Amino acid sequence: MTATPPSTPLTEPELDRLHDILEAGHASMNLESMDGYFTALICGPVFVSPSQALQQVLGEDFVFEGNEQAADCLALMMRHWNWIAAELQRTLVEPHVYLPILQEDDTGVARGDDWAHGFMRGVQAHPGSWSDLLNSEDEGGALVPMMMLVHEHDPDPEMRPPSMDSVKREEVITMMIAGATRCYGYYEAVRREGVMVQAPMRRHTPKVGRNDPCPCGSGRKYKHCCALNLH
Repeated sequence: MTATPPSTPLTEPELDRLHDILEAGHASMNLESMDGYFTALICGPVFVSPSQALQQVLGEDFVFEGNEQAADCLALMMRHWNWIAAELQRTLVEPHVYLPILQEDDTGVARGDDWAHGFMRGVQAHPGSWSDLLNSEDEGGALVPMMMLVHEHDPDPEMRPPSMDSVKREEVITMMIAGATRCYGYYEAVRREGVMVQAPMRRHTPKVGRNDPCPCGSGRKYKHCCALNLH
């Protein structure tokens, strides 16, 4: 049997199978969140080993039904990681955009919230390393659509962006997809020069209060930094 190339995209049946495994095992992330999380880690300036990322997706309490399921799940996740990396690499040499996995809700609407949560969880695994992008005059807005969707249902009304109708949501999701590509291109020089360093990943992402230091690492209070982009 011919082995499947490592960067071959998962088929629909394979995506369904991976979705079912993550859901049945109560993984820390669903399929959409995993896609966003992987994308952020691949885009960023800090090297994270895929095996470490896979562990974060599954969570500490995840239990496989057996060795066969474990091997199948990890192989599918690893292949998806490699495919995202290959798709983002293509954006540097041709007019190509990586299209994320966005699952539809019961009404058939792709909301994008889970993907945004996954992406920002990847960013906040090493918030200080993203500070130069967030402070960039040209590219600092790349993460704004992700933050809008992350805070869409925030318990604090001041943290929520303006309400979105279907047209506005599609616009924000389009901006989010483009923003991820911009993030990847922004840090390409760091990756090319081989100066990426491996750092431990944060296990959890606590809620950020308005008077807390901004997680981007700028040194300013959150309400005077990234929170401003939500209004």
